[in-house]
Amino acid sequence: MPLLENHIAAITGAASGIGRAIAAGFAREGAHVVLLDINEKAAAEAARQIRDAGGRAESSRLDVTAREDCIAVAKQIEAKVGRISILVNNAGINRRNAFTADPAAVLKDWQDIMAINLNGVFNVTHALLEQLRATKGRIVNIGSIQSFVHVRTPNSPAYTTSKHGVLGFTRALAAELGQHGIRVNAIGPGLIETPLNATVRANNPELVKIFLEHTPLGRAGVPEDIVGPAIFLASDLSAYVTGSIVMADGGYRTI
Repeated sequence: MPLLENHIAAITGAASGIGRAIAAGFAREGAHVVLLDINEKAAAEAARQIRDAGGRAESSRLDVTAREDCIAVAKQIEAKVGRISILVNNAGINRRNAFTADPAAVLKDWQDIMAINLNGVFNVTHALLEQLRATKGRIVNIGSIQSFVHVRTPNSPAYTTSKHGVLGFTRALAAELGQHGIRVNAIGPGLIETPLNATVRANNPELVKIFLEHTPLGRAGVPEDIVGPAIFLASDLSAYVTGSIVMADGGYRTI
């Protein structure tokens, strides 16, 4: 039996990269997936590809920074698809301005990154909370190696702070929501080759070199490398796991 049969899963930032791979992986394991992304066209195309492959998928535009939109989409999902039992908070951005860069740029980085990476996780989770309580659901938040460290490459301190916050939010919700049968965990990716960082990788090979020299497996990850951990945390394979973070970083944090 597929590991996620009879589950309805909502994935934010699902139009590309890690979110898109997780949505496809969940569908292969029997889940009915709902792809949420601010890029409505790309999310619809990703959902179509899942359906063409025999899976069940819907899509909807969602700006995770807009609380009212999150509430409206939550109601829409329940009415059209059913109550979700799995939520993956994946939507996120990064910028690489140092704290000592142009003050206006630093301030904008902080506001934009916190709005999406941290407030967005709160907005979506809070909007879907009653559905998750009803289904005794599972929440999987996408953290980072920067939930623990600030990577020694050009990097925004706002991103590191936001990902520390995601891990803290994961642990806080796990402690509170366990009594409702809801499990809350996170995944900590290392350097994953996605459209989000394609330009940086192309323009700054030295940055990639620094990452790989610090990674025992000696390679960057790809979105599919995050799918297995996500399926594990969303399925009954992890029935007694909550408040944890599964690192998928090629061993980066061991050095």
